Amino acid sequence: MGITDAELTALANYQHSPLFSTLDKLVLELAVAMCRTPAEIPDRLRDALLEHLTPAQFTEVAATIAWENHRARINRALGVRAAGFADGASCVLPHHPQD
Repeated sequence: MGITDAELTALANYQHSPLFSTLDKLVLELAVAMCRTPAEIPDRLRDALLEHLTPAQFTEVAATIAWENHRARINRALGVRAAGFADGASCVLPHHPQD
């Protein structure tokens, strides 16, 4: 199952979007938390996810997020640039409010 263009566009405001299920929103919140430095995951979030997922499923989700974060960071460090595979596709950048 893939993500739709509408969901991709709504990612920046996923918390308030009706396009995402409760589980989707929790997983996205986990991804945001895991990609921060430091990566601190509140017990509340872990407990909420475990209401929807088995411990094995939670582990798989967390491992996938960690792997993709690692891959993105190493690509940046190595200077890997776009290769044109997504020409014409949407690439919505997250909104980062200024402190």
